[in-house]
Amino acid sequence: MTGIPLSCPDITESEIQAVTDVLRSGRLSIGPRQARFEEMIADRTERRRGVAVSSGTAGLHLVLTALGIGPGDEVITTPFSFIASANSILYVGAKPVFVDIDARSLNMDPAKVEQAITPETKAILGVEIFGDPTHMERLAQIAGAHEIPLIEDCCEGLGGIYKNRPLGSFGRAAVFGFYPNKQITTGEGGMIVTDDDKLADICVSLRNQGREDMSLHDPGCDIASGSWLSHGRLGYNYRLSEIASALGIAQMERLDDILQARRNVAAMYMAQLMGWDDLILPNIHENESRSWFVFVVRLSDLYGQTERDRIVQGLRRHDIGASNYFPCIHLQPFYRKRFGYDRGTYPIAESVSQRTVALPFFNQMDETRVELAVHTLKVMLQREQLLLNRDA
Repeated sequence: MTGIPLSCPDITESEIQAVTDVLRSGRLSIGPRQARFEEMIADRTERRRGVAVSSGTAGLHLVLTALGIGPGDEVITTPFSFIASANSILYVGAKPVFVDIDARSLNMDPAKVEQAITPETKAILGVEIFGDPTHMERLAQIAGAHEIPLIEDCCEGLGGIYKNRPLGSFGRAAVFGFYPNKQITTGEGGMIVTDDDKLADICVSLRNQGREDMSLHDPGCDIASGSWLSHGRLGYNYRLSEIASALGIAQMERLDDILQARRNVAAMYMAQLMGWDDLILPNIHENESRSWFVFVVRLSDLYGQTERDRIVQGLRRHDIGASNYFPCIHLQPFYRKRFGYDRGTYPIAESVSQRTVALPFFNQMDETRVELAVHTLKVMLQREQLLLNRDA
């Protein structure tokens, strides 16, 4: 490993053996491993159903489609997230309605969510940014009061617990993602969880090219009757392979150890960065067991985007993985062109996004790596302080 990467998947011989077993089995899609992986995620999140899909983005798209959301509808969501959360709303022809965030949690401000609800509002898509569950309980209450569904985007929070409830249990449906930088990975993949059997059945059909017969588990079993080639609705190829599912099962069997390893890394960072006046550290609640996706710090108000970008670039020059998680969605070129957004529309989200620094974070981080990342960050901050003093 050259330098310290921003993230790194934790793959052991168990995962390698699980994938090899699938390759030798001859059953590469729509098989027992997919079903088992669905059960494991559903059980962990205390939901009745799990629907494995090809990505978290695909999961959000299917949930919105299954709920009947489409052109003319509005979905309230956050501008401070990975772009997929808002893009999924556009996929169904609906309009994302952004509201500003709370400066501490970095999630949507519930009061602003209530103010944004109109007769065209058909759902709230709440993102647990960086795995922080703050306000999700309140968003569920708001959605219930207005008789609209809450879609819980918990792609960054598998294994987290808030007020004795697992992340993924707050929405009408919730969606996880398993990209290689997540707590567990299937390479690419996602999972919808819900207690709504009808919604789950529709998502199962939608992920499998719109096939209506839920009993079809083997693509070769009903070719003679033609049911495998019968499509009752417009569907998608959003299936998760047996190879990916086997990888997911092996990762889930180690989930508690993985979560503890990530907590240990986060604790090392917190201990070494505590008391730095230039930094705002992640906000942790006493009634929360955090599932750490990334470790993101914020620069104080003394710094702006220019200084932040130089710090990130400086870390990278010294082979320390770093990034600017996340640029505001409404200021992405496509969204500015499509909707005419300008700077200043969501000032809290914009202020936060200009000052975030994601530091290297993965299971195998040890104290030496954390110390090196922290030391390099300190040097970069000292450099910026000198430049600020010079220009003052």
